[in-house]
Amino acid sequence: MKTVLCYGDSITWGFKPEDGTRYGYEERWTGVLQAELGPDYRVIEEGLPGRTTCWDSPYLADRNGKASLPLVLETHAPVDIFVLMLGTNDLWTRFGFSAPDIAASCMSLAWTAVRSMCGPGAGAPEILLVAPPHLGALTPYMGLFFSGRQTESKKLGRELEKIAELLGCRFLDAAGVVKPSKADGVHLDAGANRKLGLAVAAAISGKPAGAKKPARKRN
Repeated sequence: MKTVLCYGDSITWGFKPEDGTRYGYEERWTGVLQAELGPDYRVIEEGLPGRTTCWDSPYLADRNGKASLPLVLETHAPVDIFVLMLGTNDLWTRFGFSAPDIAASCMSLAWTAVRSMCGPGAGAPEILLVAPPHLGALTPYMGLFFSGRQTESKKLGRELEKIAELLGCRFLDAAGVVKPSKADGVHLDAGANRKLGLAVAAAISGKPAGAKKPARKRN
């Protein structure tokens, strides 16, 4: 059984944009990923609302992704595949970071995983770098955090793809698969969660998204 560790923010946590609650496990993209990959994989979701790549949040405590990553990796070792999808909260207007800034921060997290000795045989896990969905039309509440940052969010996918090329790791641009919910312009609705889970499964397994699994023979 291979362990897949999904490290992210509220999108990975399963934030429900309609009412601010959390999707059920099977509705979250990580749950869809588990169902699609099957019993040969164990998917661990490590999503936290407000998590940044490597910055202390001005709004919430303990959201620095780089500070908590070594503990998370060691907790779940050995990790075969490390799925990293962060950067949305780095787009906060208050930070003012550029897409290259955010991509460089994600590269720092990837290096942490590579050097962690938390992969199989105390080696490095495989890495799948996922660029988060673009920001959409923001509600007044989300506008408090992300006002004027939609254009920069659209640049992030290409910058992260460059990082993936430098690191020689797998890459998936979620913006090519899903769009944020109209309910808040940031998070995913249930249908988008399913699409993303299928896309991540395809990136891991190398099979087309939603491909039917062969039926098991009965003894």
